[in-house]
Amino acid sequence: MINKSRRQFIARTTSVALAAAAYRQSNAQVAALPEVATNLVVELPRCRVPLSFIIDDSTCLVNMGKFCMPQFSATYPEREDYRKPWQDWPDEIPDAFVREFGSWCAEHGVKGKYSIVPYPACVGWLDRTLPGWSQKQLTDSLTLVRELMLPNWDIHPEMITHTRAIDLKTGRPFADYSPAHMENSYPQEDVSVDYLASYLAYALRILKNCDLPCEGITTPGGFGNRVKSKLPHAVFEAVRDVYNVEVPHYFKYVSSDDESTDPVMEPMPDHARSVPRATMNVPAGTGDWFGGWEGATPSQGEKYSNTDATSGRMVDLIEQRRPAIMLCHWPGMYCNGEKEGFHDFQRVVMALNKRFAEQTVWMKVSEIGNYWAAKGLTQMKASETSVEFDAPIPCQDFTVTIPANPVSNLVLTSDDAVKKLYSVSSRASLNKHTYFNDSGMTTVCLDLPRGKSVLQL
Repeated sequence: MINKSRRQFIARTTSVALAAAAYRQSNAQVAALPEVATNLVVELPRCRVPLSFIIDDSTCLVNMGKFCMPQFSATYPEREDYRKPWQDWPDEIPDAFVREFGSWCAEHGVKGKYSIVPYPACVGWLDRTLPGWSQKQLTDSLTLVRELMLPNWDIHPEMITHTRAIDLKTGRPFADYSPAHMENSYPQEDVSVDYLASYLAYALRILKNCDLPCEGITTPGGFGNRVKSKLPHAVFEAVRDVYNVEVPHYFKYVSSDDESTDPVMEPMPDHARSVPRATMNVPAGTGDWFGGWEGATPSQGEKYSNTDATSGRMVDLIEQRRPAIMLCHWPGMYCNGEKEGFHDFQRVVMALNKRFAEQTVWMKVSEIGNYWAAKGLTQMKASETSVEFDAPIPCQDFTVTIPANPVSNLVLTSDDAVKKLYSVSSRASLNKHTYFNDSGMTTVCLDLPRGKSVLQL
C-alpha cells in the first residue's frame, strides 16, 4: 500500500493487490460466504464500465491551496513544493464556480465524490463560523452543496483540517508543526481502532451538524499510513456510529497501470453475524493531472484522455472494462481563477461521453462500492426455470448473465413485490428490470432487493 502522500501524485502503488491478498488470506470464512452457481456471471452494472470523479481538498469557500501552503511549509521548510507564492492567490474558491462546475456536471451526467473539509486549514468551523466570510455566505455555501452537489456526489470529510491534527481532548490543534501532528502523516505511532474511529467521527459530526450526509471518508494524503490494517475497521465504526450507513466506504489508494481498480471488500473481525460487516476500499485509477493540489500546476488533461478518446489512462481502463475513476484536487479545477483544470476536465468528459456513451455509466463512489459489495455477498442458485437470490444488501442495476434459450415474461418475485422484466434489443439498452437475449445467453438487469427473491425464467 502506498506510503507517500497523494500530493506527490505517484500512482505506483500495490495497495489494491495487497488488500485483496490480505482479504483472501485472513478472511477466508467471509470470502467463502456467497454461494454462486458456476453457470452465472455477475456483470458490470448494466454491462457498462463505471465512471466516477473523485475531488479532494474541496470545502466551502476556503481556497485550500492557499491556506494549506504556509502550514505545510512550516512543517517541511526544505521542500521546494511548499515555497510557491501563496500570498498572491485568492482566499476563496467562490460559490459561483461551484455552481458553474456542478451545473455543467449535472448536464453531462458526471457523478463522483466531493470532499468537504470540516475545519478547513484551521480557518473556521463550517458548523459554526468562518472568519473572513459572513454567516450568510457560509449558510448559502452549505445550501448550494446540499441542493446542487448532493444528488450526484458523495460528500466526504477529508479529516478535520487537512493540515494540523486536532487534540480530541481539547478540540484545538496540537501546539507543534512537526509531521507527527499534521494530518497528512497522522498518526505517527500505533493507535487503537477506537481512537482512530473517534478522530474520524469528530470530522463526520461536524458535517452532520451541517446537514450533509456521508457514507464514507477520504484520507488526507498519508493519513493512517502507519495503521492501515486498522483504518477499514475505524471507518466502519465511525460512519456507522454517526450516520448508520450499512456499507461504509473510503478513498485512500490509487491503482497503478498494472493493478486492478476493482473495489476491495475489507471485512470486520466479527464474522458471526448473519449480515456480514465490511468496509469498501474504492481506489482511484488515475493520478491528479489537471491543476495540482494547489491550483498552480499546468494542466495535462490528455493524460486522462485525448480529444477523441483514443488514448489516455481513462481510455485504457474503459477498454479493459475496469472501473475508471478520475482523481483531482479542487484548487486544480479553479486554478486561482484561470479555470484551466476545469476546461481540460470538460474536454475529457466530452471526449469520453462521445466515444463510450453506450459502454459506460457515471456513478457515485458509494454506488460503485455498494455494487461490488453486493457482488461479493449475494448468494445465487440457478435451475432450468429460475434463479434464486439471497442478498444481505439491496443493489441497483444488479446485472447477471445466465445460460438460457431465448426467454420471455421474466418476473422477479420477493416478499415485498412482483416486478415484471421487459425485453430490450441490445446490451447497451439494459436498464433496471430489463433483459436481453443473445446467442443462448440471457443478461438480466434488476434492482436487487434485500433478502430472498426469485427470478422466474
